[in-house]
Amino acid sequence: MRPPFYYGWVALGVAALGMVATLPGRTQGLGLITEPLMRDLGIGRVTFAQINLVATLIGSLFCVGIGRWLDRAGSRIVLTTIVLALGMVVLAMSRATGLAMMLVAVTLTRGLGQSSLSIVSLAMVGKWFRRRLTRAMAVYAVAMSVGFMAAFPIVGGLVLTTGWRNAWAVVGLALMAGVAPVAWLLDRSSPEAVGLSVDGDETPRPAAGVDATLGEALRSPAFWVFALATSVYGLVASGIGLFNESILAERGFAPAVFHQALAVTAIAGLAGNFGAGALAGRGSLRAVAVTALVILAGALIGLARVATPGQVMIQAVAMGIAGGFVMVVFFSFWGRAYGRRHLGRIQGAAQAMTVIASAVGPLLLAASVDATGSYAAAFYTLAACTASLAAAAFVVRIPSGALAHSGGD
Repeated sequence: MRPPFYYGWVALGVAALGMVATLPGRTQGLGLITEPLMRDLGIGRVTFAQINLVATLIGSLFCVGIGRWLDRAGSRIVLTTIVLALGMVVLAMSRATGLAMMLVAVTLTRGLGQSSLSIVSLAMVGKWFRRRLTRAMAVYAVAMSVGFMAAFPIVGGLVLTTGWRNAWAVVGLALMAGVAPVAWLLDRSSPEAVGLSVDGDETPRPAAGVDATLGEALRSPAFWVFALATSVYGLVASGIGLFNESILAERGFAPAVFHQALAVTAIAGLAGNFGAGALAGRGSLRAVAVTALVILAGALIGLARVATPGQVMIQAVAMGIAGGFVMVVFFSFWGRAYGRRHLGRIQGAAQAMTVIASAVGPLLLAASVDATGSYAAAFYTLAACTASLAAAAFVVRIPSGALAHSGGD
């Protein structure tokens, strides 16, 4: 029997839960335990930064092959297996006593969480939705953001009250005993598994430009333009996220302004998710991408010149909106442009680029400060690169598959 509603919305909820489960493999999640972890193990800041860099770069290799496995085995098995594995690694990390064990644990959390689980979560929505893909991705982005906004203070509170080891053990157990069973019970690998066509659409899909292979996608200029655009945002966000307090201190602001800016950026990001969903639903992902890149370029220039708390908040709003727009574009573009059949592999290639960029971002800003004594040069350079990508996104040819089921490019 068919369910009384489109089951893709349940799959979307499971996918959002899966993305929140990547928390221990993300920079922000690791940041919750960084200071007590370093004190506990006697690790210096530079050494820990080196561990993070190596772990992130090696973890990006987990993007290779996960898409093929997902396309062949289906999301139910793959999602449950990865969540279980990540939970066991996090639990083992809570008992780490040496540098080598910590390097292995952080690498595995990066590979299983930031790389593998992210790919599976994103691809799930693309495999269930076609006509309403952009709307679904906007809902997914909001659900994921709300999930992270709830998870961060909960885990952070546990770290403060029980210590990082106990908190990390709780996270590992929650993944194994909570998220994994939910994924197994509620996920269905495809619409066909519950007797539905994609997004309830009985109309056959046009053949032109649909269901491209990974090789065909990589030969498409649009893949590189959109992958580089989202990667540049990841590079900027990771670099600013790690050094934002120092960046604002250079402009003469106290740490309290930094904390306020974080909250403003998060709220603006949710607004960006809704706005991008509305714009893409009525127009095109091209317009959303170009708008996001233009706003990001302006935000980077602004960050180099902010002089009052009000200007800092305006800059934070711009960063949040740009991030919300980029998030929806990254989640939606690959399925709309290249189809469902090889979506896991295609999205995996794009995800690998963003992971590498996020690893490079902090080093790029740090090197700029060492060379020039200021962050400003890096921001102006990145703004120029972002503006160039906006121009490229404006003129690049979008694969005809996106036109076939979005009503425009």
